[in-house]
Amino acid sequence: MTSIGLAEASNFAVYATMVTLTFAMIAFAMSFSATRVAAPEGLPVAVPVGVPVGVPVGVGATESLPERGAVGLAPGLRAANIGMALTWLSFVLLLIGVTFRGLWAGRVPWGNMYEFSISSALGILGVFLIWSLTRDLRWLGLFVVIPTLLTLGLAVTVLYTEAAQLVPALKSYWLIIHVSAAIICAGAFTVAGATAGLSIARSRAEIKGTAETGWTKNLPDAERLRILTYRIIAFSFPLWTFAVIAGAIWAENAWGRYWGWDPKETWAFITWVVYAGYLHARSTAGWRGDRASWIAILGLVAFLINYFGVNIFVNSLHSYSGV
Repeated sequence: MTSIGLAEASNFAVYATMVTLTFAMIAFAMSFSATRVAAPEGLPVAVPVGVPVGVPVGVGATESLPERGAVGLAPGLRAANIGMALTWLSFVLLLIGVTFRGLWAGRVPWGNMYEFSISSALGILGVFLIWSLTRDLRWLGLFVVIPTLLTLGLAVTVLYTEAAQLVPALKSYWLIIHVSAAIICAGAFTVAGATAGLSIARSRAEIKGTAETGWTKNLPDAERLRILTYRIIAFSFPLWTFAVIAGAIWAENAWGRYWGWDPKETWAFITWVVYAGYLHARSTAGWRGDRASWIAILGLVAFLINYFGVNIFVNSLHSYSGV
């Protein structure tokens, strides 16, 4: 395949991903509005007749499903399964798109903001889908697909640029080490931001007594959502710590100093401090509820400023956006 063919194939795969994710979003929205898709932790899963082959329904499950041998699924659960299947397909299509972009460029596809954005979208889907192999997360699908679609939409409309050779500072094996860790964190922080926001919404509904009648009836209880948020941040925080340290080592290799308070470095450190504050808040009695969830959301905001704001609006040593 020629370089032009690879470029076209990459772009086609990205657009196909967006179309597939749009249908996944519709399916998840139909499911979320139709019936309960989440139940208290610990209930056994009965895999009903009609679940598409290869669609994960959760391990150690959380859902109230029809008894084994039941004929078909309730419309909401059927739509949720369709949404999950389409999300898996989207992940495969986007992986192809990112891979072809790298083959076209002749390097890892992380040389500009467009490439990092489509890779981050892949990271969001990857974190969500891998997590879904251990528990039923169909109730979360809508709130993961939407930010993924927004990321891809921004990438193809605002951030798109032709592949170019890396600037000298980026020609290092540290690019693979540092940026791959950041991409995984991008996915994890986005998913954690979704669960943190949902925990606040569910908590307020529980206080008002509308938790089982409003839209939050489809969510796990607020404390369960807080626990899920904590677990994913507890996983990603050490990885972000590694990314910051790896970036400092790379900076010494590229610019002869480990830390120079460049805007990118500064916001990476601010993001680290916010998430460290979140983990500390979770261990402090007065901050375990919605306050800790707000800190988790603040951490995502800091990460997004580091991701978009610094690269696009600030002139720094890390201005590799390509736009």
